[in-house]
Amino acid sequence: MKSGKFIYKCTDCEREYPASEVRYLCPACSKSNNTDEPPRGVLKTLYDYDLIRQSLNGFSDLRKNCFCKLIPVDDMRYLPPLRIGNTPLYTVDEINGEKLPFTIHLKDDSQNPTWSFKDRASAIVSAYAAENNLGTIVAASTGNAGSSMAGICASQRQKAVIIVPEAVRLTRLTQIIMCGATIVPITGTYDDAFDLSVKATEEFGWYNRNTAFNPLTIEGKKSASFELFEQLEFKVPDRIFVPAGDGVIASGIYKGYEDLLILNLIDRMPVIVIVQSDRSDNLIRNLDLNTFLIRSSSTIADSISVDRPRNFHMTRQYIRKYNGEAITVSDEDILKAAGTLAVNTGLFAEPAAAAAFAGLLTYKDSERLPHGSSNVVLLTGSGLKDLRSVTSALKTPAAVEPTVENLKKLIQ
Repeated sequence: MKSGKFIYKCTDCEREYPASEVRYLCPACSKSNNTDEPPRGVLKTLYDYDLIRQSLNGFSDLRKNCFCKLIPVDDMRYLPPLRIGNTPLYTVDEINGEKLPFTIHLKDDSQNPTWSFKDRASAIVSAYAAENNLGTIVAASTGNAGSSMAGICASQRQKAVIIVPEAVRLTRLTQIIMCGATIVPITGTYDDAFDLSVKATEEFGWYNRNTAFNPLTIEGKKSASFELFEQLEFKVPDRIFVPAGDGVIASGIYKGYEDLLILNLIDRMPVIVIVQSDRSDNLIRNLDLNTFLIRSSSTIADSISVDRPRNFHMTRQYIRKYNGEAITVSDEDILKAAGTLAVNTGLFAEPAAAAAFAGLLTYKDSERLPHGSSNVVLLTGSGLKDLRSVTSALKTPAAVEPTVENLKKLIQ
């Protein structure tokens, strides 16, 4: 491996490993992993922060002299040619005609090439694989991660193999197929697909993209924190609402701000609020438990429907260290939030993304957002990703004869 700019550190035993070879989980801690609880041994990527700090020359130099030193790729030319990241940040100061005493910022990651936040992770995985001649990239997916990896690999002329549960709807597999990836449906669950992808990595030497397994995916997701830092004029928001399944996005946002904290570019961490559906709450429900208990998930928010949140331990560490918060919302709240978001802003989010907005609305209704506060909502995917989930809320009037009189009746 070419990179000497970073090392890996286990989030459990704190052993450090050089980046001279491909690494996934900590070999010491992962020996005791089983299927009854989230895996141990997830690795964190660390840089020479002292050296980076010395190269800083004010905020205006951040992108050129700092951010490129905080990603695990030596040559930026290996990054995909597609425009990934730098997504819009919209400001909302009223909802349903009600003037808000605080500010809402909507980070719209549906503007990524495959319409989801996951392109950030796929971009780094693809670049690292290209730089190190790793060949085929494999991933387990229920839709979004596979679509993302397939699309990014197509842009880089790389081969992608995507393993999916057979129950995943064809509409969620369309992008994978259209982008030319090899799709492998299996009998079983996402966890079964995940396990098979790991076995394939061991058998064929394929590079594995799975989040909470490949530590570099966190490094892709943290790019949203850097963008928010710039877009908010180098200020830290008070809260960031993040949808959570495995907890990888939340950990990525934490990691980005933690890098900035270590570099003395900020003096506090925003409060990260992780949001789950109450029908898939295995991460939040276990935060204060000593023994991990799995409850079967069944939510309209497919992308965050997780039985065994694989990044549980890292996410819990971050929440405890930086006083994060957590909230569950109902599926009904999620659908309502998606509608409120679309009507008020024109942004159509998939249920998993709308969950974060539902969390913010719950905070708003319970008066938990201080006056004058700055609040960010991560909209992690387009509503076009999962149209079936919202069909129950769609209503259209019956067709009428095309006359002005009938038109008047309808618009009244």
